[in-house]
Amino acid sequence: MFNIVSYVIFLTVSFYITIDVGRRCFQAGKSYLEYLIHDKGMCLTINRILLGCYYLLNLGYIAINLAVWDRVTSTEELIAVTAARIGYIALILCVLHYTNIFTLYFLRNKLTLK
Repeated sequence: MFNIVSYVIFLTVSFYITIDVGRRCFQAGKSYLEYLIHDKGMCLTINRILLGCYYLLNLGYIAINLAVWDRVTSTEELIAVTAARIGYIALILCVLHYTNIFTLYFLRNKLTLK
């Protein structure tokens, strides 16, 4: 019973985080990409590719998490395991977000130096 509750909480929060952060980054990313690249068509294409990769990566991570989930036998374990899994997703999203920002920034600088 605890596993099912843990799955439901994990899936609900994970999907909400994935969808909400994806939408926010997609919207905010338009301006950032246009500032860096100066080509609206290319910016939209890059932004859509990043969003697709982001969703696929998160869905894959969520699926793997469910596949290797240990048996939860108490309320304390339920809270600890679910919080840790959700925390890992948040950390991964943070690292990916900043990696994308710095990569695009350095690519832009490299292109402008030529």
